Amino acid sequence: MPSALPPSWPHCGHDTAPATDPVGCRGIRIPGQDACLAHADPADRTAYLGTLSAGADIDHRSTPFSHRLLAELLNALRDQTTDLPVIGRARFDGSKFDGEADFAEVTFNGPAEFTGAVFDDYGRFKAARFESVASFAGAQFSEASFKRATFADAARFMHAEFRYPSTFSDAHFSGPVIFNLAQFKGDASFHRAEFSEARFSGARFGAIADFSNATFSKTSLLGPFVCAGLVFLQEAVFEAPVTLEIAAAAVYCAGTRWEYRAELRCRYAHLDLRYAVLSAPTAVTFHAAPFRYLGTPLPEAALGSHDSSVHVTSVQGVDASFLVLTDTNLTHCLFTGAFHLDQIRIEGRTTFAPTPEGLQLRGRIWPVKWSKRRTLAEEHHWRAHAAGRTTPSTQPSSPAPRWQISPHHSDPARTPAPEDVSAVYRQLRKAFEDAKNEPGAADFYYGEMEMRRHSRDATPRVERGLLHAYWLLSGYGLRASRAAGWLIAAMITTVVLLMGLGLPQNSPKQEASGTVPADGGRVTFTIDKDDPQNPTHDRFTGKRFEKALNVTLNSVIFRSSGQDLTTTGTYIEMGSRLLEPVLLALAGLAVRGRIKR
Repeated sequence: MPSALPPSWPHCGHDTAPATDPVGCRGIRIPGQDACLAHADPADRTAYLGTLSAGADIDHRSTPFSHRLLAELLNALRDQTTDLPVIGRARFDGSKFDGEADFAEVTFNGPAEFTGAVFDDYGRFKAARFESVASFAGAQFSEASFKRATFADAARFMHAEFRYPSTFSDAHFSGPVIFNLAQFKGDASFHRAEFSEARFSGARFGAIADFSNATFSKTSLLGPFVCAGLVFLQEAVFEAPVTLEIAAAAVYCAGTRWEYRAELRCRYAHLDLRYAVLSAPTAVTFHAAPFRYLGTPLPEAALGSHDSSVHVTSVQGVDASFLVLTDTNLTHCLFTGAFHLDQIRIEGRTTFAPTPEGLQLRGRIWPVKWSKRRTLAEEHHWRAHAAGRTTPSTQPSSPAPRWQISPHHSDPARTPAPEDVSAVYRQLRKAFEDAKNEPGAADFYYGEMEMRRHSRDATPRVERGLLHAYWLLSGYGLRASRAAGWLIAAMITTVVLLMGLGLPQNSPKQEASGTVPADGGRVTFTIDKDDPQNPTHDRFTGKRFEKALNVTLNSVIFRSSGQDLTTTGTYIEMGSRLLEPVLLALAGLAVRGRIKR
């Protein structure tokens, strides 16, 4: 219902209805008349328009405008030289534009005030020039275009509402532009816009927010705002230290350039940083709680109730020496092609892609169970290709039943080379080691060795054979259970062999023989010992087990037991003393790698 309170200016009062609208038309009267421009007599309107000229101040607050009436008004304000409308101070607060509101190429030399204006059709401000303050606070747009518009002073769009696609492409804002609490229900394009200081605190975008190729020269805080769709920051330029606070389904920062320190605080977003240019430390952080503006949490219902964590999908082509990732999800992140990965900082509760769960069939014959470790999306991609899969997976980030191809890979059909993946693992291992995170570094060392073992081009055959043995015996010195299992198996084998072949049938006895001189002189004895005899029966007895176990345990710690052995048993002990201490050392090395800090 219309307000029962009259406006503060002398108003038209047309169509007054005592029961429903006692105020009537709220449009300000034109000078010397009792009606607004819309309801004035044609002769009075013509006379008023005849008094106007280029650069004149106009005041048509709360006046209803049709497309034709607005065209007549702007035609009266045309500059004779350029044939373009020029307005001094323009006051359209609360005005309603029923048809297309065409302000294309209009120059506003004074303040342009559209506070609370309603644009029921298309608001066209293409190539308009605002030389002073422009205020669209609380305005409602059906569709709007500010393409190539120029704002020389502050521009205010607080609480503005854009119901359908709107564009500010190529707009130039020399002063602060304020979109605080603005609502864009359709796509919003700021492509190639130039901002001095842009404020979008509390803004809401219902579809796409396109800031591609935009320039932010003095903006220190962009957001917080919520976008139900994709936020494009592709090739945007930030020329001052900045903090971005964004809750969105996806944020695309390919080729974005940050000239100074930057921090990206995100929620829900799949963040693509490929080929971003970082000139100073840049941090990507998951913001655990909903963003707040003026003490009130921003509504996030449009983003659904799924995981609100930040999924970084690519850092390809990025100089990672300036990059800090905190509490991010890197399950599908592509690292191949990044520079200085060994200097990246990965902190907080960061998630990498897990290995598949459950038993897998290798070669459709051998069941395999993958040990749990952190892996890269590139290894998933390579193993998926090796298994004959080339379609990107739509599985969630939780452990999947098989190796997957990242849904964010630019070319899913292209198989990454194992040596390239190995190089990425090596650099990330160095980064974790420098951060004193030895357990994390151990997982990447395992991945590096796996890729080296499978690389037929970069790893010679002999070296691959050694790596296979290293993997089989102890998981590259990182799987204590595997090394311990082999050690136990080796000890059991040694005990069995010693009982069956190594221990003599009976312990050899020593015999001393000599001659006693008749005159009682010095006696000389010769001590002989029988050679150990191979066992022929009763090989597996408790007494022989105890002796075999004693020999085996001494072999593990590289000691000789002093037990009499057959020739075969001597060689068995030599092999045991060579192999079992190595397996014990590998098990100890694996345990140390997991508990070292």
